[in-house]
Amino acid sequence: MPKANLYNMAGEVVGEVELSEAVFGIEPNETVLHAAIKNYLANRRQGTQSALTKGEVSYSTIKPWRQKGTGRARAGYKGSPVWYHGGVAFAPKPRSYRYTINRKEKRLALKSALSLKAGEQKIYVIDGLKMDEIKTKTMQQFLTKLGVNCQAMIVTENVDEAVVKSARNIPGVVTTIATILSPYEVMKARALVVDKAALAKIEEVYC
Repeated sequence: MPKANLYNMAGEVVGEVELSEAVFGIEPNETVLHAAIKNYLANRRQGTQSALTKGEVSYSTIKPWRQKGTGRARAGYKGSPVWYHGGVAFAPKPRSYRYTINRKEKRLALKSALSLKAGEQKIYVIDGLKMDEIKTKTMQQFLTKLGVNCQAMIVTENVDEAVVKSARNIPGVVTTIATILSPYEVMKARALVVDKAALAKIEEVYC
């Protein structure tokens, strides 16, 4: 059964916790994990790129010069894609890149990501993760003591305003709650700083 060290808010190891085999100890499915991350990134795309086609550019359709006798290449109209400032051939238009994958794949992908982090010993369980006041310096010092001061994900059971506001100005540090974990964000983080109550919630929801 996978295990993780238990820390206090002073950054000291105070014990060890056993992680659920069903969530943190499975054989990672790299194919499904890749599919889930690709889906996540595709759904984030705005799809607002746009350009004008030859029928949409504001140019006269008059023939710029006669067909023969000028010594120049024949030309039909100035809005042609071969002209500077002409229309764009096969111009991109606004579209949606959104698609879905099934719930089993999403859950398997998240378990795979969590299992990879557990295998790398990158999960830091905190016994009572809380802030007495909103202070970025205090949060930075806490993360530094853990050794995870960059690219870290802080996971709490519920939205904790003091934790969120203390961490939001630290580059590379993000906060989330246990019920909306994303495989992409888990893999992007170099370490997961998880409140003990949030850990129990994760095992309850995703087991």
